[in-house]
Amino acid sequence: MIKDKSILIKNIYYMLSYAFVSLNQNGYEEVEKEEFDNIYNLFAAILLKGIGRQIKQGLHREYIGCRGNIPTVRGKIDMPGTIKEIIARRRVLTCEFDELSENNLLNQIIKTTVILLLRQNQVEANKKAELKKEMLFFSGVDIIDPSAIRWSSIHFQKNNNTYRMLIGLCQLVLEGMLLTTNKGGYRLASFIKPEQMSHLYERFILEYYVREHPKINANASQISWAVDDGYRMALPTMRSDITLTNKAGDRVLIIDAKYYTNTMQSYYNTYTIHSEHLYQIFAYVKNKEASFGSEPHKVSGMILYARTEEEIQPDNTYQMSGNQINVRTLDLNKEFSEIAAQLDKIILEYFGNNDNILNK
Repeated sequence: MIKDKSILIKNIYYMLSYAFVSLNQNGYEEVEKEEFDNIYNLFAAILLKGIGRQIKQGLHREYIGCRGNIPTVRGKIDMPGTIKEIIARRRVLTCEFDELSENNLLNQIIKTTVILLLRQNQVEANKKAELKKEMLFFSGVDIIDPSAIRWSSIHFQKNNNTYRMLIGLCQLVLEGMLLTTNKGGYRLASFIKPEQMSHLYERFILEYYVREHPKINANASQISWAVDDGYRMALPTMRSDITLTNKAGDRVLIIDAKYYTNTMQSYYNTYTIHSEHLYQIFAYVKNKEASFGSEPHKVSGMILYARTEEEIQPDNTYQMSGNQINVRTLDLNKEFSEIAAQLDKIILEYFGNNDNILNK
């Protein structure tokens, strides 16, 4: 997997802005204009804006279970505890009750992430000072063990949906950048973990096409196996990273986004396309094509690698069993306008400019 030194730091902001729609809302313009020399300052700047907006709207509160000694009945009386208080001649009742509190998982994740960033030398002093001010509003919120967070259990509803972007960013930091020290503490890795960057890369490309090319249907669709007798039991799921379809539905481009250290495999100084990647895109294309039956159609495939610093980079077009398969790279170390131009060019090549398809 490639490291973030192959990507302009600013471009990570743009990728995040597509992955998390909230970053395009008013209030993040200053972040977009800043220049960042490391990823820690970038995350700190985005969190500062996001947390500030959330504080103005009000921190999310949930009912949590409490137990305490109080002078009047509240909730359910705990008889054993109350009897002990009576024996001790204290005029209180031991009760179990629910209390609306800011000390819930969403706020705990945010505070834990900020505390981790505050411990990093790479975060500028002025950003640390601002983050500490924001944390005054989290004084009643606990810090939790990042490794114990069950991200899949977090659900967003109308009353907490404003947290979606913040929690997504915190997950990227806590899951993707944490290393455990020998003493059991946590510190940030030098770079985002490859699997997290890979997911961000895929999501960025998909959301770019969703937002910038609304005349093309873009999604991460599931592809059915073309079986002869309809029996698909135990067959693995085929889900594309990005499937682009024209308005008529008869022209399809399936993109497999790959974020790897090496864009090609080598054997005795002979460079070839990664065999498993080629097999995968070929299977996607042929099974998708089979779904059209005798209807007029065109299904193509593309492996789109994040460009590395290697000397040899793939730029190949193959005609395989009636389908076109391309292997390309996307250079994330260019200005973002050039990255956008690379992605727009793919639309033009595969779908043309009919119906003003590039008029975004």
